[in-house]
Formats: sequence, C-alpha cells, structure tokens
Amino acid sequence: MDGPKKFLKLIVTPITIMMVPHSRTKTFSVRIPFAGIALSVIMFLVGTAYLGAVSVRTIEYYKMRERLSYVTSQFVELKTTMYSLKLAEDEFRKLFALKSKTAVLEKADFSDTGSLDMEILRKQIGESMESVIDIKKYIAEQKDIYLATPVGWPAPGLISSSYGYRAHPKYGDEKFHSGLDISVPLETPVKATADGIVSFAGWTPGGGNTVVVEHGHGFSTAYAHNRKMLVKVGQRVTRGEKIALSGSTGVSTGPHIHYEVWKNGRHVNPNTFLSRR
Repeated sequence: MDGPKKFLKLIVTPITIMMVPHSRTKTFSVRIPFAGIALSVIMFLVGTAYLGAVSVRTIEYYKMRERLSYVTSQFVELKTTMYSLKLAEDEFRKLFALKSKTAVLEKADFSDTGSLDMEILRKQIGESMESVIDIKKYIAEQKDIYLATPVGWPAPGLISSSYGYRAHPKYGDEKFHSGLDISVPLETPVKATADGIVSFAGWTPGGGNTVVVEHGHGFSTAYAHNRKMLVKVGQRVTRGEKIALSGSTGVSTGPHIHYEVWKNGRHVNPNTFLSRR
C-alpha cells in the first residue's frame, strides 16, 4: 500500500518554478503539480513523433507524385508512338491487300516478365519506327517505279506486226521493226501506258504524227501514225490518259498504232509489258 500512496503523493506534489527576470522587477514563481509537468512532456514527445511521421509521409507523397507524373508522361509518349504505329500498320494493310512487292516489318521480341521495362520498350519502338520509315520509303520508291513502268496496251486491238526482223509491209525489204503494230479502227483513243511527261508531239517522216512520253527510271514510250494528237510537249500525263487518236499518217498501209518501249536509251520488246498488271 505504501507504493501507491507514495506514487499518488508524488503526482499531486506541486513543483515550484521560479522565474528571475534580468531587470530589477521582483521574481515570481509558479507552482505546477508534477502530474501536469509529466503530462506536458508526454504530449510534447507524442506531438514530436506525430509531426515526424507526418513529415516522412509528406516526403513520400511528393516522391510518389513525382514518380506518378514521370510514369504518366512515359505512357502518354508510349500511347502517341503506338498510335503512330497503328496508322502506319493500317497504311501497310491497305498496300499489302494489293499483293504488291513489299517488305514485312518483323515483330519485336518481348519477354513475358509480368512487367514492362519502359526503356527497353521505348528503344524497341524507336527501332520499329525507323523500320516503318524505311518500309514507307521503299514502298514510295517501288510505287514510283511501278508508275513509270509501261503496263498494258495503248489501245485494244490485234497485233499486225511484231517486234523484230520482218518484211516491210510497204517496201518489201527486210528490216528490224523496233515496236509493235496494233491494228485498230480509225480515231481509236490512244492511251499512255505509264505516268510521265510528253517530250515530243509532232511529225516524223516515217511515223507521221508521233507522241513520245518520258516516264523516268529509264523508261520512255512512243506512239506513232496518229491522226490527231491530244497533248503537247511538257504536259504531264497519267497511265490510261488519252494522248492521241489513231490514224494512218506517215509510212503506213492502214489505221494502226505503232507502239515502242525504250529502256535506258534502247528499244525493248513491248510484248513484255502488254500483260503486266
């Protein structure tokens, strides 16, 4: 019983705190129970601990917010890049549907680790984007070549004289025929077989009214014996566009189209290009 009584007596025992000012004013004192001082110390320690915990949580919060902001920016960048890849993929699907000669973008190899490594992912996407640019450049070049390559017939008809040596239909002597003669009715529309620019539209002694079109990539075509020309020098034409009306001008025995294909400055057999698509 003595223990509790002594403890209770200690708690209620007042403690005098005397304050001595440096001035000449008299001193004064304050009597505070020991329990009050002990409670104040406990509250101070608890408050200090609480403020420390709040400060740590605040620092962690700002760190988490900064990290979240970084991750968010990474995903926004990733989303933008993936959207660009999706647009490129859609373009390629349209091109691939045409069954044209193209390169196929290889898929990136992602290991399934249960999480994404943003730096590796960004690097692989960057490499994929470079590949996409290379493929688009390649396809653009192939398209230019395709548009410059003669395709099909300048007009539907029958071949009356083939490419190669033959007996001239008017003079009878054997000469090399550098093109095809396509028999057609008078004033049949003559169409360009590839995109290009008209380099000649005028009269030649043997071919009469002749149109020559330069297509690029070494290709050019010629259309002779026309009754009327519908284009002029310097004019751009596209595949299938009307450039003349057939006739029998120059050295000719009847209405037809003399059609020639030239590659790198030398005439080649037009038969090779008639069935191309």
